[in-house]
Amino acid sequence: MVSFLSQLFGRKDDSEAQSSSDTETVRRISRQLDLLDPGEARYLAAFAFVLARVANSDMEISEDENRRMEEVVREVGGLTEAQAVLVVQIAKSQQLLKGGTENYLVTREFNRISDRDQKERLLHCLFEVSAADDSISLVEESEVRRIATELKFDHREFSAIRSLYNAKRSILK
Repeated sequence: MVSFLSQLFGRKDDSEAQSSSDTETVRRISRQLDLLDPGEARYLAAFAFVLARVANSDMEISEDENRRMEEVVREVGGLTEAQAVLVVQIAKSQQLLKGGTENYLVTREFNRISDRDQKERLLHCLFEVSAADDSISLVEESEVRRIATELKFDHREFSAIRSLYNAKRSILK
């Protein structure tokens, strides 16, 4: 069986994924994540990566945004806190390393593997992560708009969801 981390983030195998600096805790969490259904794992990885895409759109992922991503990933994936921390950390690392080239590809994959309700849930979560520091910047809002377009939401649908977060939008403050 291909490991969760290998399958989702391009690692060749478990021996490559684990360096001598890995702690036993990370290895144990990784083994637990490997037990996820491959389809669920793929969905969760894409979900977390797109969250990190928005959080990093202003070139900084705040502690509040990080914490909110962990909460969302834990809720969506039914993960333990430790597992959610690991998934978010990997997603953030991949976003920093490959974000420019992978943003569209990962979002397109998420679009392919998710249903309409899951896509809508992601949009809400993107706004929640953006608003974690009590303000949705214009840069973050623009990135969410790009993602919504990539997920095939029209302007009316996007605007309806965005309106729920108007109190946090910096452009309206």
